[in-house]
Amino acid sequence: MVEIEYNDFKKLEMKVGEIVEVERVPKTDKLYKLQVDIGNEENIQIVTSLVPFYTEEELQNKRIVVLVNLKPTKFAGEKSEGMLLCAEKDDDSECVLL
Repeated sequence: MVEIEYNDFKKLEMKVGEIVEVERVPKTDKLYKLQVDIGNEENIQIVTSLVPFYTEEELQNKRIVVLVNLKPTKFAGEKSEGMLLCAEKDDDSECVLL
């Protein structure tokens, strides 16, 4: 395990958000594209590999913890503007959203 300094941790900006829209990313097996309300004027989009663990209905309106100051990146051609936080088992058999 890599240890980080407290000053590194202080750089992380986390907010509670609500998933307001869920859709599968076409031509992928594991990806959802989420629209997440974090209290700003506009929702942020997050692409996540939760298909094996949650249905679209289970994610809709779910409140989650979101890392909001992560540099945006692309997954399967879709922009992801943050990262939702979850805990996973070592064998990837379970993933629980925070």
